[in-house]
Amino acid sequence: MATFLYRLGRLAFRRRGYVALLWVAVLAAVGLGALQAPGASDEEFSMPGIESQKAYDLMQERFPGAAADGATARVVFVAPHGRKVTAGAHRKAIEETVRALGDGTQVAAVADPFTAKAVSKDGSTAYATVTYKVKSSGITDTTRTALEDAVGQARDAGLTVETGGSAMDSGAGPGGAAEIVGISVAAVVLLITFGSLAAAGLPLLTAILGVGLSMFTITLLADALGLSTSTGTLAMMLGLAVGIDYALFVVSRYREERARGRAPEEAAGLAVGTAGSAVVFAGLTVVIALAGLAVVGIPMLTKMGLTAAGAVVVAVVIALTVVPALLGFWPNAVLAGAARGREGRGRLFRSRKPRKPQGDNRGTRWARFVLRRPVPVLLLGVVGLGALAVPMTQLQLGMPGDEAKSTSTTERRAYDALAEGFGPGFNGPLTIVVDAKGADDARAAVGTVGQRIAGTRGIVSVTRPHFDKAGDTAVFTATPSTSPTDERTKTLVKTIRGERPAIESAAGASFEVTGTTALNIDIAGKVQSALVPYLITVVGLAVVLLLVVFRSLLVPLKAALGFLLSVLAALGAVVLVFQQGHAAGLFGVAQTGPIMSLMPIFLVGIIFGLAMDYEVFLVSRMRESYVHGEPAREAVVSGFRHSARVVVAAALIMIAVFAGFIGESDSMIKMIGFGMATAVLLDAFVVRMAIVPAVLALLGDRAWRLPKWLDRLLPRVDIEGEALNRGPAATTAGDPDPAPGEPVEARL
Repeated sequence: MATFLYRLGRLAFRRRGYVALLWVAVLAAVGLGALQAPGASDEEFSMPGIESQKAYDLMQERFPGAAADGATARVVFVAPHGRKVTAGAHRKAIEETVRALGDGTQVAAVADPFTAKAVSKDGSTAYATVTYKVKSSGITDTTRTALEDAVGQARDAGLTVETGGSAMDSGAGPGGAAEIVGISVAAVVLLITFGSLAAAGLPLLTAILGVGLSMFTITLLADALGLSTSTGTLAMMLGLAVGIDYALFVVSRYREERARGRAPEEAAGLAVGTAGSAVVFAGLTVVIALAGLAVVGIPMLTKMGLTAAGAVVVAVVIALTVVPALLGFWPNAVLAGAARGREGRGRLFRSRKPRKPQGDNRGTRWARFVLRRPVPVLLLGVVGLGALAVPMTQLQLGMPGDEAKSTSTTERRAYDALAEGFGPGFNGPLTIVVDAKGADDARAAVGTVGQRIAGTRGIVSVTRPHFDKAGDTAVFTATPSTSPTDERTKTLVKTIRGERPAIESAAGASFEVTGTTALNIDIAGKVQSALVPYLITVVGLAVVLLLVVFRSLLVPLKAALGFLLSVLAALGAVVLVFQQGHAAGLFGVAQTGPIMSLMPIFLVGIIFGLAMDYEVFLVSRMRESYVHGEPAREAVVSGFRHSARVVVAAALIMIAVFAGFIGESDSMIKMIGFGMATAVLLDAFVVRMAIVPAVLALLGDRAWRLPKWLDRLLPRVDIEGEALNRGPAATTAGDPDPAPGEPVEARL
């Protein structure tokens, strides 16, 4: 592996013009293809294997066209305190507003609150439902403006009017500010780390190239593979983060080899052969974690994982080819100021003998501190992460909706107004689908089901059933007394489903429970049941991969256990802030509630891959030193001497990229950004920089032992570049010819 990558790095350095032209041509071809492609569609979310999805599929089959996915808007009217919406002037204003809402080519229908019985019992609140012919992403600015103008008429009449519903969602993800913040912070970190504008700019340039190519490819394949508009969000986030990190490690190793006195081409080859090997295996761990999302069984999540894995592969290939090619164009520009000065004075004083390794730095001083006190550092790290993970035991999964938005939004105010006027359960009614095809009297069977469910404790009302054309299938809604995110609502759904055998026996018909509330409950249950198999699959495969890389039993196990500590602590921090509300105002959390159902899977999958990145980059340098003859404890110090600064910079960049999403208004994006930034912070600075050296100090030589029978079975990948010490990289072969007028003695 190291020898192949060494040759690849030198080839890219020598043929830099061809490499650059090839990548530009690929980017142009894919970009032009993406511009002409049909583009991504609004894929409908589906969750095979759960009751809510089965009920929805039955509705689609028996009520063709009735379950259309057009957007809806719910306009809520609230009368001034002590007055009623049914009063003459207020009623007239509402009726005029309803007529205005019906205008527009995209409007399918408007339900008048007075004819649809959408007025609260006390008469203080009413709502009108507007149904559109298109999805929320297809609603034009003209239609939204018409909606706002109509609402303004009612407000002018003295009513409080708020609007909710899917029509208020523009379908837009992060507005780009998160990426700008991440790139800006990354630029500052790289500049401080390298002390060179060129060295700081090169990783950013290659990362942007990789993200651009990945996003163009996703757009090009979107129609053929059925990718949705949200599929590329994860690919962009991860592609940017790992693209910067992978290029950072190669450039850092190149600078190190140049500082040792290597010629530029040889330094590029060695950088790709050693740091590039770590990049390959670090990328593989990320790909494994992302591809493993298919285990969960959610099609959308599977597509997001695979497209993000593709973006990581692109980042790896760019780090191995484009980075050495760009180094070939400007071999001295990425060096520190002093080194550039030496190079600028000529090549006369270049020696073929590598210079002595650099002395102590902050990394070595920290490593020696940990080596002197491994037990206290280990205990402090483990106990601290364990304490932070405790709130995770109170984790409640759900799908935050309008109730999680800020009270400054009209959607949140509409949600609160409906809850106050119609009860907290009104915002999350349960949809009951009754299949009475085999019943002697379908209407009587549906009536029995409705009566039994209406009598269930926790149900406040049941609507009249709506039958299909055949008259053997009906749909009605049951309104709970508690809010959609209340644990009592979850218990209520379980109770109704638990009483199903008795109800179906009495009615002679079957039924299923669906609706947004039931769907969220089912998703949470499926994710929880899939989490353990997913962990076993991903961690198991990654442990095997690290076993091959490090040729050790204890190092991969230590890496996996450290990851579990950091991810559980990160989940605990998410629960503390977003569920329990501690320091919620500091992060702009307007309303606490359940944690997004997919959050644990996202966090485990993405952070596992990134955590293994730091493990591979840091520990591979320790093993490299150990293989080359250093004692086990000194190998830890050497690993920190060469890698600590770069790993810290990489972690800070990753934290900056993820933390940029905390500023988004969408609560789910905010939660994902906070969780990932926290996980990287804990894993990089507590686990990898403190717990790992402490454990290795206690294990000593035992950390690098492998049973002989297993050593014979495992393939050798030589991530340490041991073969390069015996091969061409250690000789004078392949060095460039001396410049005109350069004494040959200078190259000896």
